Amino acid sequence: MSMAGIPPEGDFEIVSLNLSDRTGIRKKPVERVSLVAGSGMAGDAHAFVEGVKGFENRQVSLLAVEEIEAASATIATKAGCVGYAATDGGSAASAPASGAPTVLVPGDFAENITTRGLALHELPLGTRIEVGEAVLEVSKIGKECHAACEIRRLVGDCVMPRKGIFVRVIRGGEVGRGSRCHYRFG
Repeated sequence: MSMAGIPPEGDFEIVSLNLSDRTGIRKKPVERVSLVAGSGMAGDAHAFVEGVKGFENRQVSLLAVEEIEAASATIATKAGCVGYAATDGGSAASAPASGAPTVLVPGDFAENITTRGLALHELPLGTRIEVGEAVLEVSKIGKECHAACEIRRLVGDCVMPRKGIFVRVIRGGEVGRGSRCHYRFG
């Protein structure tokens, strides 16, 4: 085991790939994406554009579906629901009359890649991640949640600042929901 509490290498899976054309909003699931070296996910508003400060270390965001499911359970409990639907990567968040979703799904926290089977926030900076043809490098753990965050506005909390990670695209390539995923550090 590593100092982070996870093995220095292992596999995990992609649950959803998510894009949006604007920042500060939920992302929509897609089947395949193209990761571009030095930039990010083609077609996504968060792709790094040369000269724009702040995004060079936040080219692509990742969040574990386990964190989304835990946030959904918390929301359901606060809303007085007995149970909640598990996230499936394909349905939209259901919302009561107040407008707050009772079930969160992949993309709701504006993450580009939703994963399963790895506590992403425990990976050390510099960890190499192979996703399909692409090679990524962990460049940032968490972030400051901006005032315009749609989820924070709707439900009062956002897990990305605590549990999300950001990566730089070292080698670009095509990635699909079934792509092989492997991480290595140390």
